[in-house]
Amino acid sequence: MALLIHKESKQMDISKYVRYTPEQVEALERVYSECSKPSSMKRQQIIRDCPILSNIESKQIKVWFQNRRCREKQRKEASRLQTVNRKLTAMNKLLMEENDRLQKQVSHLVYENGCTRQQLQNASVATTDTSCESVVMSGQHQQQQNPTPQHPQRYANNPAGLLAIAEETLAEFLSKATGTAVDWVQMLGMKPGPDSIGIVAVSRNCSGIAARACGLVSLEPTKVAEILKDRPSWLRNCRCLDVLTTIPAGNGGTLELIYMQTYAPTTLAAPRDFWTLRYTTGLEDGSVVVCERSLTPSIGGPNGPSSPNFVRAKMLPSGYLIRPCEGGGSIIHIVDHVDLDAWSVPEVLRPLYESSKILAQKMTIAALRHIRQIAQETSGEVQHGGGHQPAVLRSFSQRLCKGFNDAINGFADDGWSLLGSDGVEDVTIMINSSPSKLFGNHVNASAMFSTLGGGVLCAKASMLLQNVPPALLVCFLREHRSEWADCGVDAYSAASLKASPYSVLGARPGGFPSSQVILPLAHTVEHEEFLEVIRLESHAFSQEDAVLSRDMFLLQLCSGVNENVAGACAQLVFAPIDESFGDDAPLLPSGFRVIPLDLKTDGPAATRTLDLASTLEVGPGGARSVGETSSNKYNLRSILTIEFQFTFENHLRENVAALARQYVRSVVGSVQRVAMAIAPSCLGSHIGPKPPPGSPEALTLARWICRSYRSHTGGDLLRVDSQAGDAVLKLLWHHSDAIMCCSLKTNVIIFLSLSNLIG
Repeated sequence: MALLIHKESKQMDISKYVRYTPEQVEALERVYSECSKPSSMKRQQIIRDCPILSNIESKQIKVWFQNRRCREKQRKEASRLQTVNRKLTAMNKLLMEENDRLQKQVSHLVYENGCTRQQLQNASVATTDTSCESVVMSGQHQQQQNPTPQHPQRYANNPAGLLAIAEETLAEFLSKATGTAVDWVQMLGMKPGPDSIGIVAVSRNCSGIAARACGLVSLEPTKVAEILKDRPSWLRNCRCLDVLTTIPAGNGGTLELIYMQTYAPTTLAAPRDFWTLRYTTGLEDGSVVVCERSLTPSIGGPNGPSSPNFVRAKMLPSGYLIRPCEGGGSIIHIVDHVDLDAWSVPEVLRPLYESSKILAQKMTIAALRHIRQIAQETSGEVQHGGGHQPAVLRSFSQRLCKGFNDAINGFADDGWSLLGSDGVEDVTIMINSSPSKLFGNHVNASAMFSTLGGGVLCAKASMLLQNVPPALLVCFLREHRSEWADCGVDAYSAASLKASPYSVLGARPGGFPSSQVILPLAHTVEHEEFLEVIRLESHAFSQEDAVLSRDMFLLQLCSGVNENVAGACAQLVFAPIDESFGDDAPLLPSGFRVIPLDLKTDGPAATRTLDLASTLEVGPGGARSVGETSSNKYNLRSILTIEFQFTFENHLRENVAALARQYVRSVVGSVQRVAMAIAPSCLGSHIGPKPPPGSPEALTLARWICRSYRSHTGGDLLRVDSQAGDAVLKLLWHHSDAIMCCSLKTNVIIFLSLSNLIG
């Protein structure tokens, strides 16, 4: 009996294991590709639909799908580990090379230190003649260490002469990329690793300014070279790059004569241009090299084209060394070495042109970030929203930045011309009566401006800020639009432009208060840049306003909000769009750019609060950081550039110009109040009664209450102009009556006393 039971149980165990035929596996794989985890009913349906599976039980099919999912998970994990292993192997190789380079640099410094010490000892005991001899020998040694290439006029304007310049450029670039031709200093905060931006260093004690970076990317060298050579696609301050001549080199490389123009970052400086020779070639180990330098008569090169109002800058041997990795991908070495002629700009702006850290953030790191972004988009790691492809979203970001830079610089060949001032030079007004130069042959834009019979007007201003962290200021402007956006712009101008979806910013024909809703659209890999849609919900206060009011939409780009990045500028750029959100919609960008001038700070900015209500506890000086005391020595200067664009009809040009001046001046005043509120402060020694608060939030609330009262009753709540600023708040502060505030959306009525609310 026991033997019979044992045989039956053995037969039952054997029956649990099913050997599937190739046809059955193929049928199950087809189902798995459509549904990897079928339900019980789905499994029954599979058995009915596939006759070859009729002898398989539903539980056995369930086990097959479980095993298949497990194998799929193991395969993905194995692939991920292989990718990480390849990255770590490449990074290890990169770090070993960097270590060798640093060892050579240390040895060189030790040798120089010993020579200098020996010279000092000899100078203390030797005669004047021997001292002079020591100086002469020192000069000879310096020439040996840093030989200055002599370039007589031996190069004719022919391919052979240009190739000779290119070969010298290649040798100098490779010595910078992998050797010790420049005294590199590691940038703080750049941690090497397979998922980091890479190893970043900046120059010290060299002519001009230079930056160097090494990184990994999962793209082939030729693809990387193609992307990096398209400089306008990733360098936001590049206006244009024209390849004037292309000459094939005898070794399979390519010579290109290039003219490039770059934007000025503010309205206070002139833009730069470059005339360079670019050399693209391959090395024996399969690496691709793209090196570039300026052509000047001193090295035998031809004179390049020049443009009025541009300052000629100089590019020293720079470029990209792209080496293939085992198993795919590339190791990228980037060197940027330029001389921007810092003496041609006002003294306050010279740090922007003399800082290798700013160069690293603007060019070198930007190139690495762009390559990583494209690599992750290619592999499908980056999620994009709104139904738009990543290339389209990148195009939106580029067009916003380009339009913003075009308006700040106001180039004459783009159709911009200066409009006379009103006697005060704080705001510059420029007009463009040829919008086709801004938008090209865009059909919607051409139709819009042909209907209006006008053009585009730009109002811009620059100012110096003290003790204001750029990232914090831009974050506040992004999250608290109501604190600086003046919704009371001339209603007549708004009505004349309401037929166009690209009307005056802030001029809504409906109610003046509105709330903003931020809809994320895309962001870069390291969250350095955010592209988003802002919906401004209009709230009407009368039945007539309710008919006219409509929501506004803005396409907005926010960048540089990482407070821990040295030398990075922060900016907020936005442009009105319509609800269709077409991929080729014309954009009129406006916004703010804050560029730090001092790169050394003693006080942390990351702990500073964005809540301006805290100003009520520290007086008019502004909010304080958590734990900040009067001994804080935080100090920072930065340049703020504000630019707004408006459309106008020809017969209303002067009215729109006056409106633009008033609007920009009100924005400047609001930003100044915000800057004072968020700047670090100390209590000081003065002690007295707490004055009425002057935070922008409280001032805005006071204006809204007064306007709402006038809209409903036809009378004035206070005997003072609503634009009087602090006077409104002071009177409301001491108002004896209660204020009734009603929410039109929720129909909730709240009774409150303003003094109790603010105090």
